[in-house]
Amino acid sequence: MIRRLSLRARLLVAVGAVTLVALALADVAVYVPFRSYLYSHIDTTLEAAHVPLQRDVNRPNGQNVPKGLPPLSRRSFHFTLSSTAFCAIGRESAPGMFIEVRAPGGHVVNGERCAAYQAGSKSYEPKIPLKISGFAPDRSQFNQPTTYFTAASTAASGPNFRVRASRLPDGNILLVAQSESGVIDPLNRLLALEALITIAVLMTAVGLGWALVHVGLRPLTDVERTAQAISAGDLSERIPVESPTTEVGRVATALNVMLEQIHETVTQLSASENRARHFVADASHELRTPLAAISAYAQTFQQGAAQDPEDLARVMDGIVRESERMSRLVEDLLLLARLDEHELLAPEPVELVGLITEAIETSLMVGPQWPIRLEADRAVEVMADRSALRQVLDNLLSNVRAHTPEGTHASVRVEQQGDLAVIDVADDGPGLDEAYGAAIFDRFFRLDPSRTRATGGAGLGLAIVAAIAAVHGGRVEVSAAQPTGAVFTVRLPALTPAAVPTVAAARSGRRSTARPAARSTPAT
Repeated sequence: MIRRLSLRARLLVAVGAVTLVALALADVAVYVPFRSYLYSHIDTTLEAAHVPLQRDVNRPNGQNVPKGLPPLSRRSFHFTLSSTAFCAIGRESAPGMFIEVRAPGGHVVNGERCAAYQAGSKSYEPKIPLKISGFAPDRSQFNQPTTYFTAASTAASGPNFRVRASRLPDGNILLVAQSESGVIDPLNRLLALEALITIAVLMTAVGLGWALVHVGLRPLTDVERTAQAISAGDLSERIPVESPTTEVGRVATALNVMLEQIHETVTQLSASENRARHFVADASHELRTPLAAISAYAQTFQQGAAQDPEDLARVMDGIVRESERMSRLVEDLLLLARLDEHELLAPEPVELVGLITEAIETSLMVGPQWPIRLEADRAVEVMADRSALRQVLDNLLSNVRAHTPEGTHASVRVEQQGDLAVIDVADDGPGLDEAYGAAIFDRFFRLDPSRTRATGGAGLGLAIVAAIAAVHGGRVEVSAAQPTGAVFTVRLPALTPAAVPTVAAARSGRRSTARPAARSTPAT
């Protein structure tokens, strides 16, 4: 049942239960001592009345008999005094109390019984059992066996009695009883007062508890509202945190951190999905062009080009050219996919100055119209895949040839800055609009949307450069050179440089006899 209640209801039930238990304990702590005090007071009164009664009962010759009573014989008082005389004497020592002398067999001795009474009310007698037990020495001067017990009234509407029984030297039992009305009435009033106080305090505690719970659980209401807003699609919604040091505040802070991470993840997934969609569209566009060309050449062949040697050669050359173009595009796409999975990494120590020298020599062989200068003052080593880094250099130098006019000068500078190896590829060409920013490293990004081979490739060269740098734990950046041109900067984690001679070679406008270069993917 309790599990079906809300958290607010559970807290209120807990507050009410704890308060009720505390009040009950407090009521008991007050009631029990007070009840014990009242009964102790009755017992003390009975003991005080018992002492003179026993003295009068045992006094011979009826001395000190109240005026108006008949003279007594010398026999013991309790054997000769009538019940009327007995009560007259007993009323002086125990006013309003029940008094009785009982033999061991249980019968009243010589009718010595005096009913209890109160002014203006009828008299009552307690219902005394025939056999009385539990006697123990008392504290009075007689040091006689005594016991206390409670007895009901012989009348249905009579009060209960507190009875004191003491065994006399002759074996009889002297009984003195007093009505418990003086105890029951105060106890009943105390119980009623405690019940009223308990109800009032309980209602106050529940009311204050409800107010405190309402204020304390307000952040949870904010959590619920925020969750509803997020489920409706508003991922930017956050939980307001009033006090981050409280339990609810810490929970709200943790939830906000989680929501921020979820928002970033969803945003990244959405961006990745958009990029994938554009990637598929661009790849389809790039593949459609060579496929259409091959199809056109095949149709030309079917229409009779095979009969003319010149037409046949032209058709076959076109098919081969477009097939190679499509093959390069597919290879670049496979390369990017493998880079995404880190499949190309075969790390080894690579000395960058020598690697750059090889790339420059290859570039000068392919395009001698674009002079290139190497700037380096010492060797710089990195832990990397040598062929992948060569691909980076080839693509950046190919990018210079593709987007700058003949005669444009380029320079490649390599140095170590702290724990990074930095490669700068700069040119003094027409430059690059900084508005493009990092977008030029996106796959299939091209400055010229016409996508003609005369003004660039498929737009994968710089994307490959960025992917290779990323899998090596580095990055690539682009900035405008001063006063013209563009600068591409590759930053990679560097190894401790070896002590090698300074390498500085200026290669301006001459071909190199270096080994044949690996295939260079055209850059954007």
